[in-house]
Amino acid sequence: MRRVTGIVAAAAAVVGFGGMAAAQDIIIASAGPMTGQYAALGEQLRRGAEMAVENINAKGGVLGRKLKLEIGDDACDPKQAVAVANQLAAKKVAMVAGHFCSSSSIPASAVYNENGILQITPASTNPAFTEEAAKKGWKNVFRTCGRDDAQGLVAGKYLATKYKGKPVAILHDKSAYGKGLADETKKAMNAAGLKEAMYEAVTQGDKDFTALISKMKAAKVEAIYLGGYHTEAGLLVRQAREQGFNAQMISGDALVTDEFWKITGKPGEGTRMTFAPDPRRSPDAKDVVAQFKAKNYDPEGYTLYTYAAVQAWADAATKAKSIKTADVAKALRGNKYKTVIGTLDFNDKGDIVNPQYVFYEWKDGKYAEIGSGT
Repeated sequence: MRRVTGIVAAAAAVVGFGGMAAAQDIIIASAGPMTGQYAALGEQLRRGAEMAVENINAKGGVLGRKLKLEIGDDACDPKQAVAVANQLAAKKVAMVAGHFCSSSSIPASAVYNENGILQITPASTNPAFTEEAAKKGWKNVFRTCGRDDAQGLVAGKYLATKYKGKPVAILHDKSAYGKGLADETKKAMNAAGLKEAMYEAVTQGDKDFTALISKMKAAKVEAIYLGGYHTEAGLLVRQAREQGFNAQMISGDALVTDEFWKITGKPGEGTRMTFAPDPRRSPDAKDVVAQFKAKNYDPEGYTLYTYAAVQAWADAATKAKSIKTADVAKALRGNKYKTVIGTLDFNDKGDIVNPQYVFYEWKDGKYAEIGSGT
């Protein structure tokens, strides 16, 4: 009897030790569209988070503990995003670098707030993400990217100046991101003196834009502004060129992916979009970019923004000497953080201070900065 008890005790000790060892890991997560038509964008988040975790762990982790990364797939669907958020909450994650789509980040943020989880989105630009949280007194939401009202201001002023007195169509895909960006661009354009000739909505997943293109041709539209993602934008511009409609296509940051050109091919030439200055060209990102390229991956789009989200959280936890959300959130707001995308300074709402946007243009299968776009 004593022998059996001893064996059981020893087994319990082994299990207990294993549990303690596992508990030493700090679990964090990245969530976004890992599958579906926006999977290339989700890959940016996953790759960025993985590299950040790898590098942080190589330097000893956070507060002497290694990081363990969980990945959540929301497919840019609001309901799925909430389900993912609940799954991550059940796993007791300390922070989430995500989501990608604003329509996912906003509903998921309620779950994270309820469970005391810090959320830093690298890509959700709709102002409501932080504005609504601030109104509710939440302190757990942040973003490493700019907002649609900053991005739309740049695009709207450009349209009003470049196409003064000419017909411009404002389109959106009904998503929180797409409609939000289109509306902010429209507001800035109107304020600068140009009224749109058309304001229309498309539906995510649409494949045939023939009727819309015909309507724009009849209105003699010279520039199209689309608030939406690369899939619909790519199909729209390709079909427009096939139908002899050569209006300038302009959009936002979601077109900063090689997947756009895979859809359009040569007809995508000349398409312009707004995005922050390319962090891959920053001296702060040089070594990390080289690491990505050594793995045959180009850290485009929001890859480095995700890396920076994890990086800033880890540095804030180190400053706070804690991974508790309240402590880390306070440290994030009270300090500036040097990251691969530059120095991040968060305001009280969790937005970055003074975000910058420039124009990019597609040419020969690549996109490059062209400054103000003029």
